[in-house]
Amino acid sequence: MRRRKIQSAKVKIALVLTFLVIIIFGKNLFERKNFNELGDSFISFYEDRLVVESYIFSISEKLFRIKLLINHCEFESDYTNTVQEISDYEQRILRLVKEFEKTQLTTTEEQFLNDFKRIISDNLRIADYTLLYSVEKGINEQKVKEYNSYIERALRDLEKLSQIQVNEGQKLAMNSDKVVNRSKIWSQFELAALIILLGIIYFLIYSSKSVSNEI
Repeated sequence: MRRRKIQSAKVKIALVLTFLVIIIFGKNLFERKNFNELGDSFISFYEDRLVVESYIFSISEKLFRIKLLINHCEFESDYTNTVQEISDYEQRILRLVKEFEKTQLTTTEEQFLNDFKRIISDNLRIADYTLLYSVEKGINEQKVKEYNSYIERALRDLEKLSQIQVNEGQKLAMNSDKVVNRSKIWSQFELAALIILLGIIYFLIYSSKSVSNEI
């Protein structure tokens, strides 16, 4: 009778062990998924946020240089060279924008970037420096103001894009934190499963000794 009870207990133990193995196996799969998520978050944070922020900084710096060339046109002696300088800065900006476009863009980010690109491509092109300044007429204040308004609009786009990097970075950080917290919970389950498993092992050892003594 006692042996039957022990056999019945062993069957139950086998079921519990199977359940524990499934939990541990599932936990390992879940950990692998979490690890991949964390890896993707870190890559995205670097490639789509940190690198992009460096693009924005570099673009802003070049845009300010264009603004200086436009606002101080009366001090320039070689107009042709100045137009070429502005054109060179614009080309460098557009190359950075092209790299920017290769990253993972949000819908809002894409809208601001497209608007910025249009300003650089269409509104800030200076074919002839005399549009800004000539010896006879001096500074064309209206045209300078027009270009400055476009530059200010472009800078606002960059400011919005920079804020998006901060917001998206915070989202990635929060997601990573959730992944870590989930991993902690599963680790606690795994620890509990191992403790139960240890208890079962001791029970099996004890029951085996009891059966041996009866025999």
